[in-house]
Amino acid sequence: MLLTTGQAAEELGCAVTTYRRLISAGLLPGLSRRGVRVMTPLWVVRALQERAHPTLNRLDVKEVAVLRVDAARQVEDTDRRWVGYASSLGPDDLLKGLRGWWRCDAVSVAAGGVLPVTVSGYVVAVLTGLETWEKGEGGRHAFPNAVLAGYVTDLATPVKHLTAPRRTDRSIADLLLGTRLPSHSGGAIAYVSTHSSSAN
Repeated sequence: MLLTTGQAAEELGCAVTTYRRLISAGLLPGLSRRGVRVMTPLWVVRALQERAHPTLNRLDVKEVAVLRVDAARQVEDTDRRWVGYASSLGPDDLLKGLRGWWRCDAVSVAAGGVLPVTVSGYVVAVLTGLETWEKGEGGRHAFPNAVLAGYVTDLATPVKHLTAPRRTDRSIADLLLGTRLPSHSGGAIAYVSTHSSSAN
């Protein structure tokens, strides 16, 4: 059975624009197109519904920052070609597009030790190596030594790629990738308690 974008969004209890981000980011398998309409297999939507929340209380911190991004778009920049997330991007482009520049409390981001990256509330990448940062204009910060600990190319299964050199970073990425991690913020960075009921 195939669902329209509107039907899939309704099943998931989210806005159509929120669901379209997952489509645009290339995270859903088995999509088909009928004219201008994108159809999603019912099993994919069911898999997204059943996605668990991460057990953040396994992290030895009180809260972690969450980077909320849109589907990747090209930018004219000296050090990166893309901003955001797309499953078609390689690890180098993903890392460059996700490690800055974001408005955030850099001290809090660094203290968390890990930065889950979400598209529409699902963890699609994980950054570590956040101990140092650079400050830019307007309260924006970049983390030049950030490491892409892992990323997903399929949310329904999910298909994980663990890329960090350190085993502990790969373990953290494996814990978080593909999980559902809702966060609320007026900007790109949100902060989530590791001991809240929604995080368990």
